[in-house]
Amino acid sequence: MFSISKHYKKYYILSGTLFLASVLSLIIFGLKPGIDFTGGSIFELKFEQPVTNTRAAEVLQSLGLSDVTVQPSDQNVLIIKTESIDTQEERDAIYAGIRDQIGNFEEIQSDFIGPVIGQELARKAKWQTLIVILGILLFVAYAFRNIGQRKSNKVISSWRLSWAAIAALIHDIVILLGVFSVLGRIQSLEIDTMFITAILTTLGFSVNDTIVVFDRLRENMEKEKGVHLSEVIDKSVIQTMTRSLNTSFTLLFVLLALIFFGGESISHFVLAMIIGITVGTYSSIFIASPLLLSWSKEE
Repeated sequence: MFSISKHYKKYYILSGTLFLASVLSLIIFGLKPGIDFTGGSIFELKFEQPVTNTRAAEVLQSLGLSDVTVQPSDQNVLIIKTESIDTQEERDAIYAGIRDQIGNFEEIQSDFIGPVIGQELARKAKWQTLIVILGILLFVAYAFRNIGQRKSNKVISSWRLSWAAIAALIHDIVILLGVFSVLGRIQSLEIDTMFITAILTTLGFSVNDTIVVFDRLRENMEKEKGVHLSEVIDKSVIQTMTRSLNTSFTLLFVLLALIFFGGESISHFVLAMIIGITVGTYSSIFIASPLLLSWSKEE
């Protein structure tokens, strides 16, 4: 029979390696924030002829804009994110340069995000993540408040389950941030408010899988009070693994379809979701439950 408890140290080594590499990447490279957090200008332009992202970025850089991101939105429509353009004269000069080098276009919309607003968004994003983690901690503690006592008189308390779930979530977040840190260094991939949405969605999905495993663990502990904890954990994980994998693969198929057919404007969000769902499913099975076993062995 497949056993989590016999090989949990191998899973710890794999997760520890990825976690440490992610932390080092965040320290060395950091994250590249988008204009949602730093402030800047956003333009949506519809050209009369097809134009590539690369060509548009080259033209904008030749006009003196150093920090430029170009994303396609619709047919011949580009979303341009760049540093703050403060005056109408500067905008008119840039538009004139685009028309000269690329061709005529129509401005669909334009917007400006000030640095103060960007800093406020970043602060709110941090608080949102912390509040979600705190809410999950309290919810798991409350949901499993009546978990039974084992024959050995050792109690797996609801708070222990909560901290195991939170440890798995921190594992997921750090690895996701580490991957985007590397991509930001290699491909200048920026994080924005959609990335924060992907993180929060990953947290919800991951904790859902973890709670399913813990709920089955609670049921099996009540039925098999004389069985060693490692056997109960193995049985609980095996009973819920098929459900977790089926749910994850179903969602991943949808996300992969969006990667190939959904357009570049949402590709970064979908990529973050794919990484988060994959790591979250792994941690729910191979990290959260084995932590309970490790803590019981220490006692």
